[in-house]
Order: sequence, then C-alpha cells, then structure tokens
Amino acid sequence: MPAGEPFPRAVLDVLGAAADRPVFEHGTRVVTGSELLDLVARIANGLRARGIGPGDGLALLLGVNVEAFATILAGHVVGARVVGVRPGLTEAQVEHLLGLDIKLVVRDSDIPRAAGSELRCDGRPEDVARLIHTSGSTGAPMACAQTYAAITDAWAARPEAWPPAIAELASRLDRYLVFGSLSSQVMFEYAVLTLTAGGTVVVADHPADAITRLGATARVITVPGLTKLVADRRHSPAGLSTLRALLVSGSPLTTERHCEALQVLGPVLFHGYGQTETGMISMATPFDPPGTVGKPPVDVEIRDGELFVRTPGQACGYWADEQESAEVFVDGWVRTRDLGHFDAGGFLHLTGRARDVVIVNANLHHIGPIEHVIAEHPEVAEAYVVAVPDDETGEAVHAFVVPKGERVPELDELRELVTERLGAACAPVRVTAIAEPPVAPSGKPDKRLLTA
Repeated sequence: MPAGEPFPRAVLDVLGAAADRPVFEHGTRVVTGSELLDLVARIANGLRARGIGPGDGLALLLGVNVEAFATILAGHVVGARVVGVRPGLTEAQVEHLLGLDIKLVVRDSDIPRAAGSELRCDGRPEDVARLIHTSGSTGAPMACAQTYAAITDAWAARPEAWPPAIAELASRLDRYLVFGSLSSQVMFEYAVLTLTAGGTVVVADHPADAITRLGATARVITVPGLTKLVADRRHSPAGLSTLRALLVSGSPLTTERHCEALQVLGPVLFHGYGQTETGMISMATPFDPPGTVGKPPVDVEIRDGELFVRTPGQACGYWADEQESAEVFVDGWVRTRDLGHFDAGGFLHLTGRARDVVIVNANLHHIGPIEHVIAEHPEVAEAYVVAVPDDETGEAVHAFVVPKGERVPELDELRELVTERLGAACAPVRVTAIAEPPVAPSGKPDKRLLTA
C-alpha cells in the first residue's frame, strides 16, 4: 500500500490486516475487515463519481451502522471536508450546517457506490478534514475545523503514540458499543481505537441494556448516565459481567461520585477530559486518584487558573468565525475556558468553567466551585447552579439539586455551607429539587433548560 498517505490510511491498513476477523457487528450482521475495506472503496469511488474530491464539503445525515462508518472513512479517503449532522438538531440548525459550503449531502437512503477497489487517500495536509460541532453547552455550537495534517497526527490509529492510559483502555476494547451518532468525536475516535486494538465495534440500537444483551466490554457514558447505572447496580448488582471499561465523558465527576462508582462497579472507570477543539487532553484510569482526570500526556499550562493546552490533533480554528477563533486559538495553544489545577502528584483536577459564572454586585464568581461545595452536602447527590436575574444584586445563584433520599436540604443549610466556604455572594437564593438534570442531544447536562 502507498506510504506516507494521510488519514485514514492508518485505519485502512488496520482493516486490511484484520482480513477475516469480525470488526463490526449490528444485530445478526457481522462484517469482517476485508468486507469493510471493500465497502469503503466502493463508497469512495461513488463519491468521486459524484464529483467529490479534495477540499469539497460533504455533509452526512446518517444513522449508526456499518455503512455510516464506511462513508465517514470514504469521505476522508477522497479528501473531502466531512461535516457530520447529529440527530436532535432543529430544522434551522440542520439548514445552517448544510449551508457551510456543502457540495453534496449524503443520507442513509442514498449512499453512493461505484465499482473498483482503489483506495488512494487524497487528503491534502493543509485542507480541513472535518468540521466537528461543539455541544453548545455554553452557547451556540461552534464548527471546529481539523486539518488532514492534524487528524493524521492524532493518536487513535497509531499504537506507537498511545499514552499509558489509552494503552490500558485499548486492552479492554474487545466489544465497544456505538450508539447515538457516529458524527460524535468521542464515539468515532474510540471506534477507530477499538479497530486498531483488535476489537469489534458493536452497534447498540437500544443502549440502555446493551452491555448485558450484547456482551459489551466497553461503552461511553455521561455523568448523569453513570449516576443512574450506579443506582441500578446497588439494587440489582448482577448483569455486567462482561464490562471492562466505562468511558465517562461530557462533564467532570466529583470525587464522591467517582469513588462511589468505583466501589459499586469495580475498576472499570476511565474518566476522560477533552474538548471538541482539542481531542483528548487527559484520562484517569481505574487506578488513578478519584476526582482527577489523570496525568495529561499533552502540553498543559495554567494561566490565572485557566487551562491552555496543545495536542497533536487539535483544531486550527472555528470555521468562518475569525473573531471567536482569535479568542480561543492563541499562538498555537487552545484556550479551554476550563479551570483546574495540578496536585503534588501531577494529577489534573477540574474545578469549573471560566465562562460558567454568576455576576453578583458586579463581581464575577465561577459556578464550578459553588456546585462542588453544594454537592458536598451529605443529602445532595448532584448539584447544578445557574445565574438568575436579581433586582438587588444583578444576578444571584439558583441551585438545582438531586437529593440522595427523600429529604431535600433546606435553603438555609445550603446558604450556610456555601457562605462559610465561598462567601455570601455565592450563596443560593433559591433551591429546587430535581430527579435528574435535563440533557442536551450530546448527553451533557443542559443548564439552558434549567434556566428556562
């Protein structure tokens, strides 16, 4: 095979070496490496027959299946700028994405195919390989532009570049569940890692009980999802005998939640920290201190409490947004807008978001530390804080709590706790009990819905 080609050459080489080994499973359908490689070739030739080549915009409105995975790879084979459109967006949002200089829109019902086995990877290093949209948890989703040079340098398909935490995770990816959307950066890249590690990607049409039903060894899970799973396991401890890795993604775990999950589920938690703009920044294995996200294998600087990072596969900016790009992508570094610190052992602790704030009497207070303090109350399982208008102070703290039991902590209790630790300005003026937080399509807690 040709040497020196960009992404997805490394993935294609993995599929070629897999030959008759099962690499993808969806219900009763099992696809081998050779079969998937042939499917990628036919779709790539079909895209070329439709005039798609290096630099062309290609939008994918696809489900979760082997054809969708093959189409993503095929789009990169021809060197296109691939834009995945995830489910759950409004019509206006989809229309906006399809207006990003798109030459061809591909749907499940019309995936182009053409005869031929040629798999020449045409991506040009400086061209944008894909636009990955942020979750929008702090505002409108942004389109992060990752070049072919960056996606080729990323770690997923290169075992020689795996940091220790990823090498440990890779050893547990025998059967990795995919669901929701393959346009998710996390979902897709761990699928690539699974194939590279010699495992099988398994489609979960109904992910709720898929670990047991499909004999999965690994899956991605959000913090709210992890909380539910831990609660379920306390009442019914059987049924997860195959599970070896839970990839906790989307938001930080408190130390208490981290310890509880390890106690109930065993040594299966991999607490990842990354951003759409950067890819993976750090990951805690089951053997790292709870409440941390491990030791970053990439460059991290802390400037006035805020994390700035450099990763091999980071984006080069936001598509068609020079102003926001200039604010976040600074002299080769990515400004994460996350707050954190290193402990004496070199482990990274996340403490909040730099822009997740409440402004009381014209003074800015970060919400992350307030949530951490409220979550320390013995009767609070989870805490979410939003800023609400206040006639006297401009803004004030409204706390939403998930109680551990039937009793909801009194407002005065939480006010006293927060005031003692952080001062009166950070104390909540209201507290509302919720069974669970509302979540965005990304699976992250959606504070905009709490605010509404």
